Amino acid sequence: MSTWQDRRTQKRAEDEARDLVGEARRILKKKGYRIPDSVRAEMEETALAVVAALEGDDFEKLRQAMSALDEKMDHHLAFARKSTLREYAESIGVAVAIALFLRAFVVEAFQIPSGSMIPTLEVGDHIFVAKFSYGLGIPFTSKKIFQFAGPKRGDVIVFKYPLGPEVDYIKRVVGLPGDSIEIRRNEVFVNGTPMTREHVDGRCRYSDSPQNPDVPSDKECDLWMEKLDGKPHKAIYRPDNFGQDWGPLVVPPLSVFVMGDNRDNSNDSRVWGTVHHDLIKGRALIVWWSRAPTEGEFSLASVKEWFNAIRWRRFFSLVN
Repeated sequence: MSTWQDRRTQKRAEDEARDLVGEARRILKKKGYRIPDSVRAEMEETALAVVAALEGDDFEKLRQAMSALDEKMDHHLAFARKSTLREYAESIGVAVAIALFLRAFVVEAFQIPSGSMIPTLEVGDHIFVAKFSYGLGIPFTSKKIFQFAGPKRGDVIVFKYPLGPEVDYIKRVVGLPGDSIEIRRNEVFVNGTPMTREHVDGRCRYSDSPQNPDVPSDKECDLWMEKLDGKPHKAIYRPDNFGQDWGPLVVPPLSVFVMGDNRDNSNDSRVWGTVHHDLIKGRALIVWWSRAPTEGEFSLASVKEWFNAIRWRRFFSLVN
């Protein structure tokens, strides 16, 4: 054959011939006991004819040998051959099984629905959560198979809401088992020591709701850089909040105290208590997709607005 297309056609035929011979030999090895010896010998001879044709340079001879082998397999080995539908079903089944395994034990996708973790996480962020960070759990239950280690102060975790486990929440771990947590005039004290923090000069602004010209959503805030066990993170407060006292509370065993980084707009452990380790799903790892929420009826303008709302700068940013 002289043309590139002819060589490509021959190469594809040779690959199909090898696959056909491989299929025939696998079936004969596993299911050969179900057919008479004479038929088995005939099948092996036909397969050898395909192998011999592969070693030659006669495309027509190869095609005829493949056709003969395929017909004999349909006649004698149909009980063991996979249909196209079955092959697709098995491939889909394997893919689904792998996806379920990854979701159950490795990573799970999570969408940020509210502004309680601004400025660390914004509404519309999509993140991956590492489900193996603290142990392996039994899928669809709150039971852990293995417990590697507990969360650390400063970790951003996803967990089942203690008052409604069907809902997932995301917050930052502030207190560990045995810690005493107290808030004095907006300062967080852990075991009597104030959390290290530094005020960032200038007012900040943020939005935590879908864009709607009739409902202004921009809000002013004070930005702080805080540290928990040496790990820095940002937190914001309302400028008009001059300080609230809360606590103290001692974190129970196998539990954590969590707070949102948007301190004055977060439903967290200050309201409903601590989070038991069994409710923790994993640690937030990375923002893989982000788009600001938008509202309005579908139109060409809304499509443009949808694309303009994509936050490219946040793609693949680590959650700290």
